[in-house]
Amino acid sequence: MLPRLIFVLLVALNIAVAAWLLFGGGGHFIGDVADEGVPRLKLVAETQPATPAVPASAAAPLPVSPMASAPIPASITSSPSRVPGKLVVATASTTTRPPIGQQTPAPAGVLPPPIEPPQRRTFRCVALGPFASDVDSRAARSALGGLVIRSRTRQETASVSHGWRVFLPPMDSREKANDMARRLQAKNVKDYFVVPAGPEPNSIALGVFNAQENARKRRDEVVALGFPARMAERVETTPSYWLDVVVGDDAKVNWQARARAPKIQARPTGCFQ
Repeated sequence: MLPRLIFVLLVALNIAVAAWLLFGGGGHFIGDVADEGVPRLKLVAETQPATPAVPASAAAPLPVSPMASAPIPASITSSPSRVPGKLVVATASTTTRPPIGQQTPAPAGVLPPPIEPPQRRTFRCVALGPFASDVDSRAARSALGGLVIRSRTRQETASVSHGWRVFLPPMDSREKANDMARRLQAKNVKDYFVVPAGPEPNSIALGVFNAQENARKRRDEVVALGFPARMAERVETTPSYWLDVVVGDDAKVNWQARARAPKIQARPTGCFQ
């Protein structure tokens, strides 16, 4: 009984809604959406005038690149040349050309002036010395300062002569050396000395002379008495210190005064890197 009653109510409700929609007229709205006295809203496109088309002939010119009027720098070249005692380097050219837009064309039949080649500066290398010690060579290097372009210190081994010596060659034993000394004394030969040790032990020294002629005279006197006397130069190996410098070929320097070493020499030498 209850389901049948619910079904009848639903049917009656649907019929009532359909009648209201057909005969009630509630779906129409009469009047303006805006209130009276309030201006209407407009789009931006409605307020701006249309932009006329611009002809192609009236277009703005394209901007000119700043590179077209920039000056063209001259090329910089460097070509060192190794020559014994000389060093040649090409310096940079500082010629400036006018901008391309401001260059004046040459008249007809007139050739443009030739481009000047880069100037070349030559250098020379000098060896200063010998110095007594490495400390002296380094002190001279500091004294020269910025006068030189490059410098270096180096050490050499030099052989120095300390005169001439006259002697009898070494004997086989000390007894033979003493016996030879007694024979010299018997011949009235003085100023001799039996060498007990060293590089030539059991030899007999007959004197040391600064002049070669005096040493030769002493040797001849002893040989004339029947003894095998000999003479030899006294050479000692000592280190020497030098300072090599590179300066401009046009530089005129009093090396002894500038290096504060009045006894040094200045001679040309091979250049170095």
